[in-house]
Amino acid sequence: MTDPNTPLPVAYQTSPRSRGVALALAIVLGCFGAHRFYVGRIGSAVPQLLTLGGLGLWALYDAIMIATGNFRDEKGRRVLIWDPTDYDEPYAELPAAVAAELTALRAELDEVHERLDFTERMLARLPGAAGEERP
Repeated sequence: MTDPNTPLPVAYQTSPRSRGVALALAIVLGCFGAHRFYVGRIGSAVPQLLTLGGLGLWALYDAIMIATGNFRDEKGRRVLIWDPTDYDEPYAELPAAVAAELTALRAELDEVHERLDFTERMLARLPGAAGEERP
């Protein structure tokens, strides 16, 4: 059992930045990397600025990632909240022991997902996969 007083791993923390602001910046000024500057990802914002958002493709990808809630800030936290005044840590209303258990379950599920992806990639490389004939 994990310690109930330990903070959530960064992968499960929510960024205090507004998803709505980030999405608006990505749509209007995405080619200049404004949304990346906004969430603190300066290291990737500068190349995006210099390449005009990867000729628009990188900016489009980022807009989709923000809209689906999969974009992360400079600390690796997901930009999820639409209204920054609604910011609250996930599981804040749950008892600490329950929050810790949910965090542990999510970590285990992530590991199972990674193993499944790896197995699928390995099976795809086998002869006979994807309709190939076996020798």
